[in-house]
Amino acid sequence: MTDVMGKRGFDELLADRRGLLDAPHYRRQVEAIADAVVAALRDRKKVLWCGNGGSAAEAQHMAAELSGRFLRERPGLHSEALSVNSSALTCIGNDYGYERVFSRQVEAFAHPGDVVIGMTTSGTSRNVVLALEAAKKCGAVTVAFTGNGGGPVAEVADLTLMGPDGYAAIVQEVHQVMAHIVCDLVEQRLIFEDGIG
Repeated sequence: MTDVMGKRGFDELLADRRGLLDAPHYRRQVEAIADAVVAALRDRKKVLWCGNGGSAAEAQHMAAELSGRFLRERPGLHSEALSVNSSALTCIGNDYGYERVFSRQVEAFAHPGDVVIGMTTSGTSRNVVLALEAAKKCGAVTVAFTGNGGGPVAEVADLTLMGPDGYAAIVQEVHQVMAHIVCDLVEQRLIFEDGIG
């Protein structure tokens, strides 16, 4: 069979992931993000997600885990992705430029105490940076899922989940695993501590 992965084999890739998941700094980052999301939802606030390309898909995926359910039966939680309304994206992109497609929606929807989560593997996606800047102006808590050293988005965010350096696909995989852990922690705390189930 042709080695389609080049010089890196499955064992090395799996070892990378095991090492990342065991890293103590991920535990601290994930717990801090879960704390912020739980605090917002306990206060009847919402969680807004944004990202581009694969990160847009991750943002939609994670918004659905909270608004629908992740692992447990419980009431739906107010969680939305800002990439799903094609009319808003094309209207804002046309009128204000693609850099504003998320920040304009944050201006419209975010309130003090909400959580706005931007996902970008490079940390340099200008529209995600502007979204978090707009969120800070309105008093929302800002979270960045990033990688490759963090980039400008890490400088704007109140909380950062720092993925590894390297290919976008690897960073996205780490983001997905860590965001799923956030969803799990949120559900556990709201159900077992607050009894919302």
